[in-house]
Amino acid sequence: MQNDVQFHGAMQGKTVLLTGAGGGIGLEAARAFAAMGARVVLAEMQQQKGQLAQQTIRGEFGANAAAFYEVDLAKEAQVRALAEWVLAQYGVPDVIFNNATITKMGAVDEVETAFWDYSYAVNLKAPLLLAQLFLPQMKARGGGVLVFVSSSGASPYMGAYEVFKTAQVELSNTLAMELEGTGVLTYTVGPGLVKTQTAMSAIETVAKNMGMTTEEFYRMNSQHMLSAEQAGWGFALSAAFAPRYHGQEIGCIQVLMDCGALAPEPQQGTAPPQGDSKEQQCLLTRVQATLEEQYAGWQKMNVFERQWVLRDFKKMMALPAEQAVQQLHQTSGRLAAGEGLGLADRQFLEKLQAYWQHQLALLKGYEKDKQKLEQNTQIITGWAGDIAALLGQGQTT
Repeated sequence: MQNDVQFHGAMQGKTVLLTGAGGGIGLEAARAFAAMGARVVLAEMQQQKGQLAQQTIRGEFGANAAAFYEVDLAKEAQVRALAEWVLAQYGVPDVIFNNATITKMGAVDEVETAFWDYSYAVNLKAPLLLAQLFLPQMKARGGGVLVFVSSSGASPYMGAYEVFKTAQVELSNTLAMELEGTGVLTYTVGPGLVKTQTAMSAIETVAKNMGMTTEEFYRMNSQHMLSAEQAGWGFALSAAFAPRYHGQEIGCIQVLMDCGALAPEPQQGTAPPQGDSKEQQCLLTRVQATLEEQYAGWQKMNVFERQWVLRDFKKMMALPAEQAVQQLHQTSGRLAAGEGLGLADRQFLEKLQAYWQHQLALLKGYEKDKQKLEQNTQIITGWAGDIAALLGQGQTT
């Protein structure tokens, strides 16, 4: 991957337990971790693949860069034995990266229940077990990173896989709340669409059930595809910069862009004509201040209220609140430099406008004090109105 030299040494001396490390994205993530100076435990079910991965990484980065451990994550006794071996050999790992997965595509009523049980064991129970087995030591040490690999969420003909991958997101979200103040970090990261052998086999089934060819499926999603190497670096870099992503659900593309390892996609189409730049800058400054003030207020809420608000925001905006704040800073910088609002900027602002209108609808549903309702309605309407003026939409109601 281009520009990867800048990250060499970023994880020097760290120990990473990486499951499903024998091939595909897992192997590329292991190589990226080793390139950054980490020692990687390659937890892999297939002996031949695991040994080859170990040989490859040691050949590139030295004899101490990787160690293969054969394990079937569907068997609890073997997961426990893996944890005992890691503790005996290396102590408490700095990062546990739950990459291993199994997939079987098909309609909910067609996939046999035995496979649902198997998918649960690998795609949810094993990550849960590893968390339980290492968390006490991580908390005692005051640091560590638990990474869960999510997917796209509910999708047709992928239920026996997606249900448990989605459950990993909720497990990570729960842990993020429970681990506040411990120094232990957790988040979920999705690889995106990557042409690995496992993914291609799954997509062939999904595309067929959706009435399209695999070529049509890939063409439809071409702008969101990464190579296995890029996705592997996205995984590894997310762990290297884990404090930035604690409690979030992120994607490899986002991580690569955050780290400057992937250029943003060029914007398509033509943006609407720009208005007066000084007036736009003034409006954008107000929008930015409003969101920053909201975000600061959310951080002062109790943990349950805060998590609900932040999750609601992410659901509406399709990105976490802290990233939204950062994006407004970047937009402001471009506007100040005379670049104007691009299409991506406008789309983001339209989402934020819709979120504030959503907040207004919630307010009307629970605020019973008429005076407070009127005051807060005017405030939120003003926020949305700033965006409307910024986008040249006219005042909203």
